Amino acid sequence: MIPSLYGAFKVLFFVFLLILIVDVLLLFASKGQIQGKRTLPDKLSNGDENPIQLQISNTYLFTATVKVIDEIPFQFQKRDFGMTSKIASGGAKKYGYQLRPTERGVYSFGSLNLFASSPIGFLSRKYTFDEAQEVPVYPSFLQLQKYDLIAFTSRLHEYGLKKIRRIGHTMEFEQIKDYVLGDDIRNINWKATAKRGQLMVNQFQDEKSQPIYSVIDKGRVMKMPFNELSLLDYAINATLVISNIALKKQDKAGMFSFSDKIENRVVAERRSSQMNLILETLYNMETNFVESDFSRLYIDVKRSLNQRSLLLLYTNFETMDALHRQLPYLVAMAKQHLLVVIFFENTELLKFADKKSGTVREIFEQTIAEKFIYEKKLIVNELRKHGIQTILTKPENLTINTINKYLEIKARGLI
Repeated sequence: MIPSLYGAFKVLFFVFLLILIVDVLLLFASKGQIQGKRTLPDKLSNGDENPIQLQISNTYLFTATVKVIDEIPFQFQKRDFGMTSKIASGGAKKYGYQLRPTERGVYSFGSLNLFASSPIGFLSRKYTFDEAQEVPVYPSFLQLQKYDLIAFTSRLHEYGLKKIRRIGHTMEFEQIKDYVLGDDIRNINWKATAKRGQLMVNQFQDEKSQPIYSVIDKGRVMKMPFNELSLLDYAINATLVISNIALKKQDKAGMFSFSDKIENRVVAERRSSQMNLILETLYNMETNFVESDFSRLYIDVKRSLNQRSLLLLYTNFETMDALHRQLPYLVAMAKQHLLVVIFFENTELLKFADKKSGTVREIFEQTIAEKFIYEKKLIVNELRKHGIQTILTKPENLTINTINKYLEIKARGLI
């Protein structure tokens, strides 16, 4: 179009080709390359943030710009993952990101893709590492580690746990010891005192080796999701934590699930392999979308549990009608065992009821929501009227509230 500029553009075109060739030689013909490695944990914790580590090193003779695209499992639905950074010659960098799985099972990672560019930046060279890595997602073992020592610390309030005042003392005798200032004078052993010529007191300890069973309803009512986790997964995570604490308290921990039949049974024992057995059993548990049969649960409990046990029953009731259908079986179980019925507040209804209403329709809908919220409180009162312990909790507070109830029961010597 402009003949006078043709020569200049021809020179620029050959300069561009020369630079392009230099860029190709730097990336593909020179010594050096980009190395990458993805480090995964042995297993991921369901419902928690899990760290994933990437390490990128540069052995080129120049500073490289590296774009990182990691093919994370499809369950996370992250299609915009990417990080870009400059790495000096002979240098290395570590990258980290977090993943929060919301389903148990095996997660498959694809390739770790690295796109390296020279300072010229016309081209990128692709490197691929760590193809087809798989990692299982287990119930929340990070919660297990978090609460491992909490139940035994004196600073319970910092973790949301209540400090339970011990009422009286348990009847399991431990030893006779010398009286020291602060000992309960009601425990003085006068016979031992007369024999030794100094004050001696009886020392008692928490009763041990009591069976603690987590009973998980895996019927259709437990499939309801909150914060991307189902009620079943919340119950599974809480079961793992409370089983560990029970074992640390020298009790026997066990579990089983039910819907139209009894499954996933782990007999309450106190042995070194018990936690691993419970973890593997919880990992494979899934809901089967059927109506839960409480009559079958009652029959199985009566037949298989001969010793009085603490039953932590994780289920959900939305209406009084739903409770009344199952109440006779709950009352029958509570006569033989210490039954704690644990069910859930509907946090979505709570949020909806707290919204400011501006139309007649919204007022009507909020009234219905408040009716359902109030009905949950009626369910608690109905259960307590029949002498059944209850926990009505938000899903995210389930673990803390379950631990509190267990410590309260132990402190009061109810079992």
